Amino acid sequence: MKIYTKTGDKGTTALFGGTRVPKHHLRIESYGTVDELNSYIGLVRDQEIDDISKSSLIKIQDELFTLGAMLATPPEKEILKNGKERLNIPKINNSSIEFLEHEIDTMNAQLPPMTHFILPGGHQAVSFCHIARCVCRRAERLSVALNEEETVDSSILMYLNRLSDYLFVLARKLTFLLKAEEVKWIPKKL
Repeated sequence: MKIYTKTGDKGTTALFGGTRVPKHHLRIESYGTVDELNSYIGLVRDQEIDDISKSSLIKIQDELFTLGAMLATPPEKEILKNGKERLNIPKINNSSIEFLEHEIDTMNAQLPPMTHFILPGGHQAVSFCHIARCVCRRAERLSVALNEEETVDSSILMYLNRLSDYLFVLARKLTFLLKAEEVKWIPKKL
């Protein structure tokens, strides 16, 4: 597989199905931010963290590739002329979202209740989780904006929303496991 094709040298790129769009197109921004998120999740996974979290993060990274492929396919190109789906892979669906919810609930059950907002930080692994969470929120905002222009599968929007929650709770879990300090944000009184 050749890495460079030179087809994007003039500032356009092809979506699945062949439609060419500018590289700054909202659809490209959406799945490009999902790709950025996937890289940050890889950074979290590379930390000295528990095996259960690593395993979950690998599953999430795999699902983010699928989610990116779904975003890279414009609605009018989802079905081929022969009636088959262009993406011949399992899509993000309710079970993908339920996996995240289950993971969130499992982690939350092992953590002390949260009584305040928490300042990001305390340990490098925790900070990387918070960066990934913020990138996830950006991917979600871009996908929501895209959905206002063209239809985006609702499972994508739900998945990104739930994933940012997962990353927040994972940051809390890692704070707990790594015996890092969880700094509460307590606003100063005037």
